[in-house]
Amino acid sequence: MPIEPLSRERMAQIVAGDIAPASYVNLGIGMPTLVADYLSPERGIVLHSENGILGMKGLAPGQAVDGDLLNASKDPVALDTGASITDHVVSFAMMRGGHIDLTVLGAFQVSAEGDLANWDTGSEDSIPAVGGAMDLVAGAKRIFVMMQHMDRDGRPKIVPECTYPLTGKGVVDRIYSDLAVIDVTPDGLRVRAMAGGLDFATLQARTAVALTLDDAWIELAP
Repeated sequence: MPIEPLSRERMAQIVAGDIAPASYVNLGIGMPTLVADYLSPERGIVLHSENGILGMKGLAPGQAVDGDLLNASKDPVALDTGASITDHVVSFAMMRGGHIDLTVLGAFQVSAEGDLANWDTGSEDSIPAVGGAMDLVAGAKRIFVMMQHMDRDGRPKIVPECTYPLTGKGVVDRIYSDLAVIDVTPDGLRVRAMAGGLDFATLQARTAVALTLDDAWIELAP
C-alpha cells in the first residue's frame, strides 16, 4: 500500500480538531494559518494575532478585502463578533502573560526534548526574523508544531539536538507532520497517529530520534 502523506489542508484540519473549545489560540506564520479554515464558530475558539487582533476569522467567499485588517502573515482577515484591536504592547502582554491557551507554529527543527528552532537556518540567503515566536513559546500554555516531516533535502526535521538557533527550549507539546502526530513526553516521543499506508519502521527511518508507537495509535485518512 503506497504511503499517502497528509496535505497541508488535511494537517490543518487535524490540528483544528484537537483544539479545545473556548480556547484562545495564536496561529503562527505560514502553514498554521490554514487551521483557521477548519474551526467551527460554535466551538467558541478565539484567534489572536500578535500584530494586535483578538477575535479574527477568515474571509467568507466573495467577502471584500479590508487592507487594514491583516494577520501576522499579512493575509487579509475579518473580525469576529466581539473582536478587539490593540497595540503591540497589549498584544504581547497577552502572549507573555500566559493568556494564550495554545499556539501553533511552524518549525525548521524539533529536538527529542521538545526544543524548537523556527526562525533562522543560518544560511547566507536567509532573513532571520523571530517575530513574536519567542514570546509565544515562553507564554503560551501549550505549543503545537505543524511542519513537513523532512526538509527539502530529505533530512529529518525531528532531531536529537537542534543545530539551528533555538526559539525555545523544551517547549513543544505535540508535533503534526505530513506523516504523523507525535507527542513530546517525559519518556520520549510517542506516535499517536500515522498517515495512511505508512508503517512504523518507515516512519522511524525518516526520524532521527527513537520513537515509541502508542498502543492506541490510529491511521489518518488523507
